[in-house]
Amino acid sequence: MERALINETIPRLGEKVRLEGWINTVRDHGKITFLDLRDRTGIIQCIGQNLPKVSPESAVEIIGLIKARPEKLVNPKLSTGKIEIEIQDLKILSPAAELPFDMGQEDLNMELPVLLDYRSLTLRHKKQRAIFKVQAAIIQAFREALIKKDFTEFQAPSIISAVPEGGAEVFKVKYFDYEVYLSQSPQLYKSLLVGIFERVFSVNHIFRAEPSVTTRHLTEATSLDAEFGFIDSWQDVQDLEEYVVRYIFSEVQSKCSEELALFNATLPKMAEKIPVIKLREAQEIIFTRTGRDIRQEKDLAPEDEREICLWAAEEKGSDLIFVSHFVTKKKPFYVYPDPEDPTYAFSVDLLGRGVEWSSGGQRLNNYQDILKNVKEWGLKEEDIALYLQSFKYGIPPLGGFALGAERITMHILGLKNIREASLFPRDMERVDIRLTSKKE
Repeated sequence: MERALINETIPRLGEKVRLEGWINTVRDHGKITFLDLRDRTGIIQCIGQNLPKVSPESAVEIIGLIKARPEKLVNPKLSTGKIEIEIQDLKILSPAAELPFDMGQEDLNMELPVLLDYRSLTLRHKKQRAIFKVQAAIIQAFREALIKKDFTEFQAPSIISAVPEGGAEVFKVKYFDYEVYLSQSPQLYKSLLVGIFERVFSVNHIFRAEPSVTTRHLTEATSLDAEFGFIDSWQDVQDLEEYVVRYIFSEVQSKCSEELALFNATLPKMAEKIPVIKLREAQEIIFTRTGRDIRQEKDLAPEDEREICLWAAEEKGSDLIFVSHFVTKKKPFYVYPDPEDPTYAFSVDLLGRGVEWSSGGQRLNNYQDILKNVKEWGLKEEDIALYLQSFKYGIPPLGGFALGAERITMHILGLKNIREASLFPRDMERVDIRLTSKKE
């Protein structure tokens, strides 16, 4: 007998089926035992007499008859709530040890470190699984949106020979007899590939050696990158990103309604057009609203991002806002300065629900301009020789953006810590297990 999935049982009343899955809960009433069986498609109640003792989370095979539940015992919360399985045979495929906590509760009310210490178990909980169903939908929608616009996917390397974007927040890696680094961004590769495919995107892991433990930073994160050529201005980048974000929201709404409901989550409000303001305009608004004078700062601090998102929600009816024209010298060497005021660049960040979701903008494509910036930024030409090679032989006007998959997931579902939005989070204190300092 072939295995049937739980969601296939609903129209098969009266049939004998073989199901396989995990025991979600056990309710033992002496001779009669009720089991909730879980597989990748759902949960169904099973009932049997004189069954072998089985513990929650054990992997089992059940052969039984699909029967209608008594009307008074229908469970409207389950898609299978009108039926149950009368167990004829129960085989334990792999028994589970005694659980360290109750997996049958609606919420796993535990501290984050404990949630992560038992990651292989806690990820089985319906709300934990739901987080990554939503994240999978976000990433799939990102892919679909760009494929519809004739983009080509690529995979960028994680090991790089130099640190072209500057900063000390990189991981050094021993590479045979050499010292190399873990990539902070696939930016240089995606720009190079514009000269080959014209429109490219990637879903890449990036690494940031930021010496901080915050609720919004990860050491290893998933970056959703897009880059395309023959643009007319930085606003083409903004328009494409808005299209992608709207597509993502639409797909999450249609494919993850049950998962959203588990968190009482609503998708961010969007105005007919996401509002756009320049950095200095944002800082002026913050000064007017709060009295905090940050008008000479070169970037927005976390509290500034929260404040400007509040303003966008109150004044523009949007939970999302673009902030453009950041200080050129605070950005990487490839940013395109605004000709009207080269102090500021054609760069644009997307803020959502109080935090930065993405960064992007127009890039330099003139070979001589890039060389000039390489010198001004104190970089070495030999460190980015492959990148420079591509521009030496003609790259069109180009731009792009990078979205953080974990941040989007976190702020759609209203999670308190970004580690909850990472299957296996890495930070200063954890690589799967909690790290301890090695004593000499």
